[in-house]
Amino acid sequence: MLNNKTIAVVVPCYNESQQIMMVLDSMPSFVDRIIVVDDASKDDTVDTVMKHLDNNTSDLKLTSNLKNEIVPNIYNRADIEVRQKSIDEIQKFTPSEIVNKIPDQEKIVVIKHLTNGGVGAAIATGYKWCKDHDIDCTAVMAGDGQMDPDELESICKPVVDEGIDYVKGNRLIHKSAWVIIPRVRFLGNSILSILTKVASGYWGVSDTQSGYTAISNNALNSVPLYDIYKRYGMPNDLLVKLNIAFCTIREVKIKPIYGVGEKSKLNIIKVSLPILFLLIRCFFTRLQTKYLYRSFHPLYLLYWVAFIIGIINSYFLYQLIANFFIPNSKTPTDYLIIFIFLTISGFQSLLFAMWMDIQDNERLSK
Repeated sequence: MLNNKTIAVVVPCYNESQQIMMVLDSMPSFVDRIIVVDDASKDDTVDTVMKHLDNNTSDLKLTSNLKNEIVPNIYNRADIEVRQKSIDEIQKFTPSEIVNKIPDQEKIVVIKHLTNGGVGAAIATGYKWCKDHDIDCTAVMAGDGQMDPDELESICKPVVDEGIDYVKGNRLIHKSAWVIIPRVRFLGNSILSILTKVASGYWGVSDTQSGYTAISNNALNSVPLYDIYKRYGMPNDLLVKLNIAFCTIREVKIKPIYGVGEKSKLNIIKVSLPILFLLIRCFFTRLQTKYLYRSFHPLYLLYWVAFIIGIINSYFLYQLIANFFIPNSKTPTDYLIIFIFLTISGFQSLLFAMWMDIQDNERLSK
């Protein structure tokens, strides 16, 4: 425990039989539960973990809150509905099974996906277990050993001591980042971070792809875990969902770690376009849900005015470019005036919308 708060670590794995024990053996003593989620590995990751589960019993017994029956009365109908929703939503997660015989009493809980769902799906499964067992702070550490266990306490402290809902490790602000992180990944991460700022509303986040995180029980109960993006865009999608739920966030500096025996399964070209489309969809979902349905805000109109002006202005831009390349043609003066007017108006509308967005979400960055 930390500050009398229960701590769990979700370890998503896919073909990590060579690395997983290094992660488990180095786990800090204050961790109460380690949730190993195997995403239908083709190697013997699960067998490797199960063979090394000596003295796996824990002094802290945890029981799922879904097992607790609620006696109906006139005041707790809402509580009953929430409990039933938590029971029903299990069907929406990637099918899985718990390998342990007595998981509520064992420190390392092994959950095996019956089908491959992706890293996001594996983390969501681990989150679900922690939510159902009322874990106060749930961290995520990759199964390939790329996260320093000595930094886990600094990741969890803001959650347990200050009540921050979500804490992310930031590798880009470390002095060694430019040297250790491969250049292509550094550039790709920086671009995705900029796009995610706009999509999520967390304008202060600068390492969105970092998977070293900690999340509060309040945040786990505030977002639809089963709906989290199942692949490598999971951190970006989760940030948007957390922002819609008004969850607070903080970044802490961590070391970038490469060359510890990990084998990257990330195909940058393959995942870039899906993540880009995901961010576009998430941006409009955030605008509609947070600034129209829940509480109307002028920035919603300003964003849409900017987009509509941009669409209309594309016609005049096309005409100007076409006339420029056609021999002996003359660009209509009225087209040029309209284009300049719309460009200035659209830019101002977009600028004011982004400024309002930053001001409104500043309170969530702690």
